[in-house]
Amino acid sequence: MSDGVSARRPPGPIPVTIITGFLGAGKTTLLNRLLRDPALARTIVLINEFGEIGLDHLFVEKIDGDMVMMASGCLCCTLRGDLIDALENLLRRLDNGRIGSFDRLVIETTGLADPAPVLHTIMSHPYLLMRFRLDGVVTVIDAINGEETLAAHPEAVRQAAVADRLVLSKGDLVGTMGAEASFARLSAHLSALNPTARLIDRPELCDADHLLDAGLYNPATKAPDVARWLNAEALAESHHHHDHHHHDVNRHGESIRAFCLTSENPLPLSACDLFLEILRNAHGPNLLRVKGVIALADDPERPLVIHGVQHIFHPPARLDSWPDADRQTRIVFITRDLSPEFVQGLYDAFAGKPVLDRPDAKAVVANPLKPSPGGLLA
Repeated sequence: MSDGVSARRPPGPIPVTIITGFLGAGKTTLLNRLLRDPALARTIVLINEFGEIGLDHLFVEKIDGDMVMMASGCLCCTLRGDLIDALENLLRRLDNGRIGSFDRLVIETTGLADPAPVLHTIMSHPYLLMRFRLDGVVTVIDAINGEETLAAHPEAVRQAAVADRLVLSKGDLVGTMGAEASFARLSAHLSALNPTARLIDRPELCDADHLLDAGLYNPATKAPDVARWLNAEALAESHHHHDHHHHDVNRHGESIRAFCLTSENPLPLSACDLFLEILRNAHGPNLLRVKGVIALADDPERPLVIHGVQHIFHPPARLDSWPDADRQTRIVFITRDLSPEFVQGLYDAFAGKPVLDRPDAKAVVANPLKPSPGGLLA
């Protein structure tokens, strides 16, 4: 009987890669390049618009085949229900044997899309959470027009802020157009906006080895690779490198910035739940991305892994052990209008650490639902 139950049990979660980027950045070019990689031979593509996508790929067929086109509007902004329907239908076809098994799902968003709703869908829908796992977000940035795009379009900033991989396209045009200085500024800007993302600026690196498998688990071993996924060292290095600058390079404009909360004080489990609940419910729209490991007082050797996008958090998971020798809490935040001082003060208050010497401590303790004036980015 156990063999029969095992045979009917769905396979392990299928990794999902999201490809995003502003209009004209080169998403379709990158997708075509990836689909020629043998590593993606068993890949399903969910795409909002066909564009010039190559339809000769094994698992890319028009409309009624294994490519699912969302034709009724923007995949990310207005069609979350349609996205759920498309993914559930895909799984039904898989389970009924109407399509062959596949190893990966790639979702390409539209150029004007905020990718957060797609992430919400993958991370929060109970059934989809069992069948899919978010592997990573790949954001394509136009190397020639990227500076102007980021300055003019908030959607482009959010696309870059949530990325695990930042791909600079059209780099071959930089020299011919005399855009070296602009390219250097753009690279520095992206590294400051999202220090934990891997920046890829050479076409030969736009392959499966460098763009995929960016998530929490190593698909070959299923073992946690928290240190690589969290990449908090890159953020710390970015702060250290720029700590003598007069301006804060980890801030985009007047609102978006990246920082890493650290603490040697473990949280009681109940306090951890309340800390995350307050962040989610009161400040969710300002949490562009949150990922980290938290030391818990009840079992300090088994940290909690968290991963959130705005008000949606993936169900927390306990690791069997710490991923490295560092036993302190490390949470990477990319936020909008929410300062590191406020978030750190909120954590310290729940950890029982004295915070009254902090400039905004009284406001944090008195009203954790609202950042103090000193905590807002000014």
